[in-house]
Amino acid sequence: MAKYTEAKCRMCRREGCKLFLKGDRCFTDKCAYDRRPYAPGQHGRARKKVSEYAVQLREKQKVRRTYGVLERQFRGYFVKADMAKGVTGTNLLVSLECRLDNVVYRLGFANSRNQARQLVRHGVFTLNGHKVNVPSLQVKVGDVVAVPEKNRQIPVLAEAQEVIARRGCPSWLEADGAAFKGTVKAVPQREDIQFPINEQLIVELYSK
Repeated sequence: MAKYTEAKCRMCRREGCKLFLKGDRCFTDKCAYDRRPYAPGQHGRARKKVSEYAVQLREKQKVRRTYGVLERQFRGYFVKADMAKGVTGTNLLVSLECRLDNVVYRLGFANSRNQARQLVRHGVFTLNGHKVNVPSLQVKVGDVVAVPEKNRQIPVLAEAQEVIARRGCPSWLEADGAAFKGTVKAVPQREDIQFPINEQLIVELYSK
């Protein structure tokens, strides 16, 4: 399976915005994007003429890298979103938000989506009482994500209550840091996704 092994901060600089790939580090003075807010490489500071296709591509790459999804899988999400009822762009973002690794991150059990993905793969969480290790699993309304007693000593999980208090929890989720569990209360809506995304550009890109 393909895996990005270079510096993650380069992706933020390339997309021209913070993707919060390193969790709490992105809020400190050590954030590479704050220190060098321009594209990486020798010609990163050069002014370039941007085409319509380039704008659409950068928007797609920004969303794909934010959620840590490879191109083939991302296109699969788009195809399903296009076939479903409703607005294609909104359906796409909702599908990405409902990934298990993203829910773990949103609940405050991980500092980043990458860390949440690793924890899920190691079988740290249960879904409705059953052990799961598939980060892309789609959660549904009423699902309960929990940490078994034997896994609660993991440092990042022990800090869950502090992370929840500092970062907050989306309205479509209910986090209980003391009990090491979270509940999906509703399907996420477009207004629940505060990250600056223009999903229509992605739809236009894949519709060519």
